[in-house]
Amino acid sequence: MIGQPTLKSSRPARRAALVSPKSLLFVATTVAIILGDRWTKELAVRYLLDSGARSVQVVEGYLRFSYVENRGAAFGLFQEQTTFFIVVGLIVIGVILASYRYMPEPSWLLNLCLGLQMGGAIGNLIDRIRVGYVVDFIELTYKDVTIWPVFNIADSAICVGVAGLALSVLFPPRQRDDERRA
Repeated sequence: MIGQPTLKSSRPARRAALVSPKSLLFVATTVAIILGDRWTKELAVRYLLDSGARSVQVVEGYLRFSYVENRGAAFGLFQEQTTFFIVVGLIVIGVILASYRYMPEPSWLLNLCLGLQMGGAIGNLIDRIRVGYVVDFIELTYKDVTIWPVFNIADSAICVGVAGLALSVLFPPRQRDDERRA
């Protein structure tokens, strides 16, 4: 009818997908790293600290699981600075979320790398908030001499994520011909 206002449909309008498949990779990677980190740290506490073993040979001459309470940063730097590292961890998480929010659709590699970094940052932050230190337990050795500081799953995820991010920046993937024409 002419002149009468139109009524809006009572059905809600369909919303665009809130999360892309690539974003799901970011979230899934973050959650997987947090869960894997928490689980392995609990195992380290149970089987190394609580049992009294503190250190167990896994691969003769190359790998030990050794319980360590890291109250500093990587390589044992800046010991007893828990509050500082909690603040830094929160800033890192905020920067990852902010940069992720404002990026145009990130590639699967970028989603993976940021998910690794986010999961690692959250995993170590949980330790610092809960107990005031980070539980480390993976010790690389060569002929029973420690060749790298003791670390954990979160540390590994952060390092792999940063390395992948650096590689993706230094060597960006080539665009396909059809993408260049668009």
